[in-house]
Amino acid sequence: MSGPTASVATAADWPEVVALRTRVFVEEQGVPPEVEQDDADAVAVHAVARDPAGRVVATGRLLERDGRAAIGRMAVEASARGGGYGAAVLAELHRQALARGLAEVELHAQLGARGFYERAGYTAVGEEYVEAGIVHVTMRRPLRHDAPGT
Repeated sequence: MSGPTASVATAADWPEVVALRTRVFVEEQGVPPEVEQDDADAVAVHAVARDPAGRVVATGRLLERDGRAAIGRMAVEASARGGGYGAAVLAELHRQALARGLAEVELHAQLGARGFYERAGYTAVGEEYVEAGIVHVTMRRPLRHDAPGT
């Protein structure tokens, strides 16, 4: 049995993406709604993973910043955490970054998700800091053009 897969989100997915991010970031974590959505959403590549019922249960976005891939807004429905959906979204965003010729990816990980990103090959860079009221650490990893899941 293969695990969850992810795909690039389409405009039709956007209402579900917004609803999921609102549940996770605004309702669960207390991030102000005006901070959660920003102008970068319009230019980012968004990825989604769906549960067997077809609902979007994980999402994330990819931006290019200073020649480096920047992944953010990674959100997984509470009931779907640990099910491989976040990893599927992360792998899809890595594929999208490689397709754009980017060789390194950076993200701002909430401390509670640090282990998830370390298992995906990320290394913490610098000190911890507070972003949107939540402690984060910047993490980076190289992208490999010669390996599946990069």
